[in-house]
Amino acid sequence: MRQKALGLSMAGRKNAGLQTLDIFSQGVISGKNCSSFQSACFASLRANTFFMIQSRRSFTNLGITSILFSGTTTTQAGLKTNNNLLLGFDNFSIRALGWKAPRLLDYASKQRLDAILLSDLDVYDSYDQGYLNELGEEAKNQKIIIHAGTGGICPTSFSFKKKHGSAEEHLKLLIRVAKSIGSPVARCYLGSSKDRKTKGGIRKHMASTIDTLKKVRPVAMDAGIKIAVENHAGDMHSRELVELIEKAGPEFVGATIDTGNSTWTLEDPVETFRNLADHAVCSGIRDSMVWRSEKGAMVQWTAMGDGCVDLKTLFKEWSEQCPETPVQIETISGFAREFPYLEKEFWPPYSTIRADDYSRFLALSRKGKAMLPFSVVDGEDPQKAKQNYQLKELEKSLAYCREYLGMGRKSA
Repeated sequence: MRQKALGLSMAGRKNAGLQTLDIFSQGVISGKNCSSFQSACFASLRANTFFMIQSRRSFTNLGITSILFSGTTTTQAGLKTNNNLLLGFDNFSIRALGWKAPRLLDYASKQRLDAILLSDLDVYDSYDQGYLNELGEEAKNQKIIIHAGTGGICPTSFSFKKKHGSAEEHLKLLIRVAKSIGSPVARCYLGSSKDRKTKGGIRKHMASTIDTLKKVRPVAMDAGIKIAVENHAGDMHSRELVELIEKAGPEFVGATIDTGNSTWTLEDPVETFRNLADHAVCSGIRDSMVWRSEKGAMVQWTAMGDGCVDLKTLFKEWSEQCPETPVQIETISGFAREFPYLEKEFWPPYSTIRADDYSRFLALSRKGKAMLPFSVVDGEDPQKAKQNYQLKELEKSLAYCREYLGMGRKSA
């Protein structure tokens, strides 16, 4: 009865699904942008997604819900892989604790980690040369690779703040800090998904960022520091980041790979890695759960092993292509964001995304299952609850990376 009400039999829906796959196959083969196929696949995608949502009860009765709706988490019981990758964390994982650099370094040491990313300039008590050199010496004594970072350096972005002066001055400060603490990289980013929706789109902001990067090239080259631009909060697709690096100058600009942020540009994180591997010098890593919604898909970042990303494949390839780039865990979990790609209004900022990339994201969404957001228990102090949750998510992720993915070069 449900199927008749929806207007198609099961067989009819199956045929419609095949037609949708045919449309995407054409895009994969040709490598064209999704925008070239929107009019052809939009109605078919919407109909099929709606059918899957509405028919869940019927599939449950048939006992096959697990095939279509349950996520396959990357715990994948079993077989531990030994990647021997450098394991660390980004201090943003435990931002609610408000720890400064010395305490963060001490925590990394106690966790027997190989690396740490200090991803903002506020973690330092001072920018005094002596203080920074001392911090770098302590990291060296603890045999911890230290990476320095900051926020947005694109002067036209919504995310840009003038706290450290102009974009050029901001980057120069970061480079000085990086050199002083012994960091080989200076991590930064363009902005966020808001920048895709402005007049001129993301390319306007890419051009502005490239201009800023080129202005500091002599300073970075003299310092021996590689500026590591991150795919951040839905700003650039990984292919766009590669373009930015190559136009700015790959001799002094590289990539910070963020596997969570890639889902916000409708990417499968494994494919993001493949696009950026040749330029990867830094990272911010987490798992993601992606599942279908009535308007498109929901994305919730998770602890490692709690999502539906193929982590085993990702880090096997990582160990082969950039084994000396640390895997810095950056857990940002507990909330979901919807990407309503079944609505026409969604597409203008994302019209450059290729059909083959988009189809991989759709495949990822078919693996996932809905998750509950983080919530504070009645009577619990909200700040304390957030601190405990962030610490738990990070340590759970570190344990997973060691136990199931064979990461870390120090004994836990």
